[in-house]
Amino acid sequence: MGTVVDAPAAVTQKEEVAENMLGNKKVTVVFVLGGPGSGKGTQCSNIVEHFGFTHLSAGDLLRAEIKSGSENGTMIENMIKEGKIVPSEVTIKLLQQAMINNENDKFLIDGFPRNEENRAAFENVGRVDDNIETIRKRFKVFVESSLPVIEYYDAKEKVKKVLLHFHNEGNFNGMHVNINASEHSA
Repeated sequence: MGTVVDAPAAVTQKEEVAENMLGNKKVTVVFVLGGPGSGKGTQCSNIVEHFGFTHLSAGDLLRAEIKSGSENGTMIENMIKEGKIVPSEVTIKLLQQAMINNENDKFLIDGFPRNEENRAAFENVGRVDDNIETIRKRFKVFVESSLPVIEYYDAKEKVKKVLLHFHNEGNFNGMHVNINASEHSA
């Protein structure tokens, strides 16, 4: 899945979340980012309906934790009342628990990460093996193993490169058609 650019609600590249974050469960996570009123919820509904993802809203999870009356919920409520940002680790734990408790292995995360610190914290929890040497090795394996496969199919004109831009439901439908066309022509 490609990174969406120039869109009010952007779907970022999928993350393969390591097993250490969720026990033995390996999942695909797609972050859905955009400003208030940009259509994140609408796009998430469309993606859930057409592609079988589970939608997790960071805001909804935080509100549910507050409503639970737990000690963690009280802390979250106090931070929000004081205009402070809830620590990344708290939101990540709620997302983690929601993914563990759900049978699906494909998740849309709406409203997180909100900043670089959130992103880094999520990656640090999800990928403990991401040091520079490991990244180099993984990239080398990609170049040696996966890239030739892509090049093989590209030479046969079987690779579909899709740049996703969607600003409304009409463009989502176009994206859906392009994905389906790609799936059926492979």
